[in-house]
Amino acid sequence: MITNAAYAVIILVVTWILAKIVKSLLSKVLSKVSFLNKQTDGPPLAQSLGSIGSLVVWLFGLIAVLNLFKLNGAVTPIQGMLNDILGALPKILAAGLIFFIGFVLAKIVRELVVTALQAARVDRFADKLNAKASSELGGSGQAAAQTGSREGASVAGSAPQGDGNQLKISTIVGQVLFVVVLAVVSIAAFDALGIKAISEPATEMLQKILDAIPLILGAGILLGIGVIIAKIVGQLLEQVLRGFGVQRAVEGIGIDTQGRDVAAIGAKVAQVAIVLFFGIAATKMLNFPEITNILNTVLSLGGRVLFGAVVIAVGVVIANLIAKTVGEGQTATIVKFATIGLFAAMGLKYMGLADSVVNLAFGAVVVGAAAAAALAFGLGGREAAARQLEKLQNQQGGSNQG
Repeated sequence: MITNAAYAVIILVVTWILAKIVKSLLSKVLSKVSFLNKQTDGPPLAQSLGSIGSLVVWLFGLIAVLNLFKLNGAVTPIQGMLNDILGALPKILAAGLIFFIGFVLAKIVRELVVTALQAARVDRFADKLNAKASSELGGSGQAAAQTGSREGASVAGSAPQGDGNQLKISTIVGQVLFVVVLAVVSIAAFDALGIKAISEPATEMLQKILDAIPLILGAGILLGIGVIIAKIVGQLLEQVLRGFGVQRAVEGIGIDTQGRDVAAIGAKVAQVAIVLFFGIAATKMLNFPEITNILNTVLSLGGRVLFGAVVIAVGVVIANLIAKTVGEGQTATIVKFATIGLFAAMGLKYMGLADSVVNLAFGAVVVGAAAAAALAFGLGGREAAARQLEKLQNQQGGSNQG
């Protein structure tokens, strides 16, 4: 018994020395890894892992002491737990190695993509597009900006510029690829651990994401092409409309444009229609039926409203021409507004804006005009009507006497 006690003391002393060595080595080695040495609310992660290693050594030493005194009842459950830990240790090390290699690879991919995009001047191109779009949007508000108060101008002038803090396209793409690579590696690490409850759903989700990436890129490219085409077509259409003198023609038929550029408005309408068309194609590519149906409805309604507006505009032109042909006076005014009302009813009906209301209003106008004419003839021509009736009676009386 004394011999066993001596052996136990020796085992405990050796265990204490080994625990100190393991803790010191693990803490020093793991402290070289930057993300394991970050300061948190508790001790650094490298120090905590060193303590865990020391406790594992102590656990083995205590089991050896218990085996020495043949305390099988206490040793068996601890021995089973250690066997499980040792059986899982290779998987844990493999998963950790996979994750570490994947993390390094994700950082390399991110830096490579960011450097390549910066070398291709993608950020500068995006900044030019952003600056051009901002100048176009700000052009319409220059008058309001010039009439702003001095206090507002001073506040705006003292505000810090945020251009330096804006995320660049290259940085965004690099971060996205970093997350994708890290997600793939994390799933592989969980698979190495044998945790199928996490690895299988995560793998399925990642597969869906990877399948969707080409569709998203294709839809984005298609929408970008649509925006470029819309811009080109808008510029050409605006030049053509200016060449045909649409502004003078519209003002010549009596429509007050209030200083607005009709050619620019027509070009903007065409641009919106083209972008909507390509947006519908992009949503179809992404397989978003709800958004596709909404855009289809908007495009269809916009087409009907546009054509209805054209019908009304043509009606105004025809009404002005008829009024000039008839000449001045009350008759010309009546004909003009009657023609405008007719074409307005046609345009609103084609737009599909409350067909029953349009039909009821048009019918009410017609009936009201007929009633007004009847009342005007009945009240204003009462004496003439009496003379005509008296004349008819005299003629009938003469024929009866004959």
